[in-house]
Amino acid sequence: MTVNNPLKILILCLLLSCLSQYAHAQLGFCGGNSGDPIFTEDFGSGTTPGPALAPGTTTYSFTAGEPNDGSYTIASSSANFFDWHNTNDHTPGDTNGKMLIVNASFNPGEFYKTSITGLCENTSYEFSAFLLNFAATNGFCGSRLIPVNVKFQIWDDTDTTLLASGDTGDLFATSSATWTPYGLVFKTEPGQGSVILKMINNGSGGCGNDLAIDDISFKSCGDFIELTNTTGANGIAQCQDEGVIVSTTITATPDNAIFNSHFYQWQESTDGISWSDIAGETTNTYTTPTILDARYFRVKVAEDLINVSNALCNVVSEPFSAILLPFANAPISNGDVSTCADLPKPLIATAQADEFVNWYDAPVGGNLLQENSASFFPSASGTYYAAASSTLVDCFSLTRTPITYTLFDLPELTDEEQFLCENSSVTLSSNLTNVTFEWSTGETTSTIQVASPGEYSLEVTNLNGCSATKIFSVTQIDQPQIEKIVSDDENIIVYTLNEGLFEYALDNGPFQNSPVFELVEGGLYIVKIQGINNCPEVSQEFFHFVIPKFFTPNGDFVNDTFTIKGLEFFNTVDVRIFDRYGKLMMQSNSTSFSWGGRYNNTPVPSSDYWYTIQADGQLFQGHFALKR
Repeated sequence: MTVNNPLKILILCLLLSCLSQYAHAQLGFCGGNSGDPIFTEDFGSGTTPGPALAPGTTTYSFTAGEPNDGSYTIASSSANFFDWHNTNDHTPGDTNGKMLIVNASFNPGEFYKTSITGLCENTSYEFSAFLLNFAATNGFCGSRLIPVNVKFQIWDDTDTTLLASGDTGDLFATSSATWTPYGLVFKTEPGQGSVILKMINNGSGGCGNDLAIDDISFKSCGDFIELTNTTGANGIAQCQDEGVIVSTTITATPDNAIFNSHFYQWQESTDGISWSDIAGETTNTYTTPTILDARYFRVKVAEDLINVSNALCNVVSEPFSAILLPFANAPISNGDVSTCADLPKPLIATAQADEFVNWYDAPVGGNLLQENSASFFPSASGTYYAAASSTLVDCFSLTRTPITYTLFDLPELTDEEQFLCENSSVTLSSNLTNVTFEWSTGETTSTIQVASPGEYSLEVTNLNGCSATKIFSVTQIDQPQIEKIVSDDENIIVYTLNEGLFEYALDNGPFQNSPVFELVEGGLYIVKIQGINNCPEVSQEFFHFVIPKFFTPNGDFVNDTFTIKGLEFFNTVDVRIFDRYGKLMMQSNSTSFSWGGRYNNTPVPSSDYWYTIQADGQLFQGHFALKR
């Protein structure tokens, strides 16, 4: 097409510009301060589907059951609908709240359409809604899933002028049900008091493009307004002992996110809930009078003077509070506390709303033990003091609340090790009085007798109800079993078949821990063995010969003879010496035996030699070395 007329070119450019503007509009939320909702739609509540939307609200057909392509339902749950996510509506805190559930058709259509009235001219508004894609990523359709895509449009009340438009883009399937908020900001034109909202299917029908819509809302949209005084504070709070709050000037500062112009009306309140206009205060600053009690101030702001007094058209700032606080009341004690040392319990003092509690160790002054806590865990017995103050400013109670803490000691117990002789019993006792007892055996006496090794526990409870546990480790001392007793030169060594905590003694001598008796004269002895803790002993007679392991007959008068000591305790003896080949070197029946290392008066060579001793019918034998 060729266009040569300049006017036609201008008109065409304007049309293309408008189309381009609508085609590229973006969704978004109010960048400043949103007012209270002017319109809301949460689709009600209940356990039965419906009711159907009013005629003209949607181009889809209502069903009370599972919605097929081109139909919708109003329900509180999507349970048992196809292979969709099983989820409830979005509205927080409602019971059986409902949502608009739509199965998109193959043809374009309007999911939802409604008129919004009572709007103000030349005013910015925010439309918002929550959407959910019902399709699950592991659903029946698999990779064939069609994403949800919705176009939002705001039209004038004649449905001929498009004020704003935006697309959600593709909402793809998710692994779990996920509600997503979307918003669109628009501005009414001069003389305009109502608009038409449309939510249009922007996707294809088929496997997928199944959605829920909930919590549709319209709010005014304006600048965020910050209130500060000359010191930059957003409020004033002081304790009554500081006197009145002097006059202060408050400045309203808009962030200019939405409004191009600003018109003001200041308000005041005594409770922060009910507000009244302050006559004549219509600039961006306000100077308060001297304040004798609590006062709150805020400002209403609109972009057009005619809208300042219309709550549907303006926005309000956060309150600037000027509070003269009375002294806090002393906190209320939850009662004195008595407890056992191993079961610490807190002291509790309750302050009024908007107050906190500090803990001290004295009724006046003293040390601050803990801040800003209604509870306190002392580490020792004593009286502690709770003071209250406002959370806004330090305005502590004139008195502190005393609370007594008593920490009871536990019974003093020490774990103990006991030894149990084999085939006997042992007594276990705590050695405490004025207590109760509970043994792991189930007995409740002060002492018990046990005949088996192991671990026994005793729980002792004193008169204050405090308990402690003592562990008795009982080890059995086995009765010793003698394997053999041998003479090793001048020593006697005792060997046992079993191991244990044994003690050893010779005759009536003292017991020792070592099984070796050193430097013992030859003779007949009674060797005794017992377990420690005076367990029963076993004994055995033993003839101890002091027989050297070697001798050196070299004429230096040191260890020149092989002498056996202990023979004198026997009536008859027979001692014989043999060389390594079994040849008899010497034989003697004397109880004072001694050999100088000669045979037929000839010195024998260095070598090992063997001996046998027959003493009162008992045979002893061994060997020794001769070194020259």
